Amino acid sequence: MNPALHFRWASPADGDLLADIMFDSVRNGDSPYSEPQRAAWVPERPSGEAWAERLAGQDVVVAELDGAAAGFATLAEGGYVDLAFVRPEARRRGLFRILLSHLVERAQAKGEARLWTHSSLTAEPAFAKLGFTIRKRERVRVGDQELERFEMEMPLAAH
Repeated sequence: MNPALHFRWASPADGDLLADIMFDSVRNGDSPYSEPQRAAWVPERPSGEAWAERLAGQDVVVAELDGAAAGFATLAEGGYVDLAFVRPEARRRGLFRILLSHLVERAQAKGEARLWTHSSLTAEPAFAKLGFTIRKRERVRVGDQELERFEMEMPLAAH
């Protein structure tokens, strides 16, 4: 592993940092979504009580590259991967794969039989590469935009 790469479990104090990563990933990275779709999906950096509560109910792993937070992924109840984002400049370095491996270990320790997610078009290839399969393609309305996504799942080996 790259010595400049470090993974840790987030604390409540990381909320703003995670919001910055999510905003940067959706709004500034390469994407199959149009600018209006991306603006509807993440109109501003998440913040406030609702954001803090969303994160508080999940296991959140953070990837740090050269001392700066570069990505994160979250595991909610029932093996649901709620959020998974990597900053545009940190992509294609294996961060996503390692973030998900931490969630797999945590889910297995909790006795989950599978991981599942609602994947963006952007993340679908990365999830597929890790063994997730598409259960269904969906179109969801976000504000005045319609976005395509996939419901995906991956069975977990008993641990």
